[in-house]
Amino acid sequence: MASIQELDKMSKEERAAYEAKERAREQAEQDALPYKWSQDLNTVTVFVPLPSGTRSRDLQVVMERRKLKVAVKGGETLIEGELFEEIAKDDSSWTIESGTLTFELEKMSAHIGSHRWWPHVLTHDPKIDTTKIQPESSKLSDLDGETRAMVEKMMFDNQQRQAGKPTSDELRKMEALEKFKKAHPEMDFSNAKMG
Repeated sequence: MASIQELDKMSKEERAAYEAKERAREQAEQDALPYKWSQDLNTVTVFVPLPSGTRSRDLQVVMERRKLKVAVKGGETLIEGELFEEIAKDDSSWTIESGTLTFELEKMSAHIGSHRWWPHVLTHDPKIDTTKIQPESSKLSDLDGETRAMVEKMMFDNQQRQAGKPTSDELRKMEALEKFKKAHPEMDFSNAKMG
């Protein structure tokens, strides 16, 4: 993946071609997984296609705080690995419908108010670029005020990082430093560093 400095050196056309190539690569990696998945700020949904005629009693399903496993009893393991992040096990569930096992994994981070996007479900699987995630507008408007403000801040910070510009927290620190400089013109700030 290109660095922000490398992206900045590209022309508009080169950057668009690079981003299209990256999207295609990412999509090919995701298509090769033995499952499909989606997410919102609170939940990761995983869809595992099952062999024809498979019922729940034919499966060994393990859903722990940091582990997920689906195997056909006496047969192959369909998926297995460590989850990207802890889930709220008691609030998560799985169901089988139309030949697909569906997990609804409640993100533990959402339970503690630290919403974040998962780059992948299992730590050994390829990652997606979470800076490209755009929540659906209609869903954004459904959020309560505090959560919506936090999502909008995350989106702004992701856009700023992509453009190589300061995030909202960095802008706030810079603003505070400027106010302090004006209040104390007698001080030398030439070696001041933002951290």
